[in-house]
Amino acid sequence: MPKITKRLVDATEGQASDLFVWDSDLAGFGLKVTPAGRKVFVLQYRIGRKSRRMTLGAFGALTVDQARSLAQSNLRLVARGDDPMAEREAKRDEKTTGELLDQFLADHADAKLKGRSSAEYRRLAQTLVPTKLRRMPIAEVARADLSKLHNSLSGTPYQANRLLAVLRKFFNWCERDGYRPDHSNPALHVQPFKERKRERFLSPAEIAHLGSVLSAIEMEGAHGPHVVAAIRLLLLTGARLNEVLGMRWEWIDWEASLVRLPDSKTGAKTVFLNAPALQVLSRIPHLADNPYVICGQKKGERLINLQKPWQAIRARAGLNDVRIHDLRHSFASIAVASGMSLPMIGKLLGHSQPQTTARYAHLADDPMRAASDQIGQRFASMQLAHPQALAMVAK
Repeated sequence: MPKITKRLVDATEGQASDLFVWDSDLAGFGLKVTPAGRKVFVLQYRIGRKSRRMTLGAFGALTVDQARSLAQSNLRLVARGDDPMAEREAKRDEKTTGELLDQFLADHADAKLKGRSSAEYRRLAQTLVPTKLRRMPIAEVARADLSKLHNSLSGTPYQANRLLAVLRKFFNWCERDGYRPDHSNPALHVQPFKERKRERFLSPAEIAHLGSVLSAIEMEGAHGPHVVAAIRLLLLTGARLNEVLGMRWEWIDWEASLVRLPDSKTGAKTVFLNAPALQVLSRIPHLADNPYVICGQKKGERLINLQKPWQAIRARAGLNDVRIHDLRHSFASIAVASGMSLPMIGKLLGHSQPQTTARYAHLADDPMRAASDQIGQRFASMQLAHPQALAMVAK
């Protein structure tokens, strides 16, 4: 057996079957030459009674010295009882991040989340997770990988944070199902971007103006009665957009003045109908061949998209910064101004978490401020007759 050198490798040619040349200095280190002439460095070793042969790498990708050094490193592992081939096979059989992410979307998102939430999980995972990360073995994904991905999306911070939240849940799922060790979630300590919560509430004057614009549009027949009714119901009930657009006539209990939704973002939900909301519902054309309250253009279907007509309506009303969801916020602001408690408002809106309703807590100061202003006006009138009285209060 000769010592394997570059000159020997260059001179060795393929035969009718695989040719093996074994090194004279390092037991188990060899060169395999295929009939096609491909030259690969190999290592033959024994674990217990089992003989194993592993490929070290192709000549060209590895020099002879690099292959020899790699063989020595693996033989040291063998000497202490480890099987380097077993570790390689385990890595080869290990599922990639992309494979498990697809499994997570099917087993968790699609099975346990509502339609829109599931679709958003899938959109974020499929459009924002790069191929390089998807190909990584799940055990090799580190915090630095996710931090780099998150920072690369700094131009769209809200979307970056939503993806980070999905990945946190994904890696929790991986831990639960045994694909990663416990407490190894690499997304856990990645710092999300700061978000400025957007709060826009229509003032009573703006609500009155919007009402007059809707009445004018209704008389003109510009957008049809169902579009106008949908906007009014969003403002009068505080219901979510999909709850209003998906509302069916059979769910309305006219005597109890409510709508029993069999499903919503937070499960079964009751939408309470005040007198103006009942009046709006009573005036909507009830199409015999359509079960939906807010009908679309297709026969038997509901209205799918309210965004385009709303953009035209808000432009006419001079409310270009008002989103459809702000109508729901405005319902809540009126409730707070009327002195209702946050738990009560949460029930009206169908919030499952108290902290969701807590965003309206600061609005509870408005009635107090109005009361304080009234008291101030009284003191101002008192100042005319008794200026000393106001001075004493000021002290």
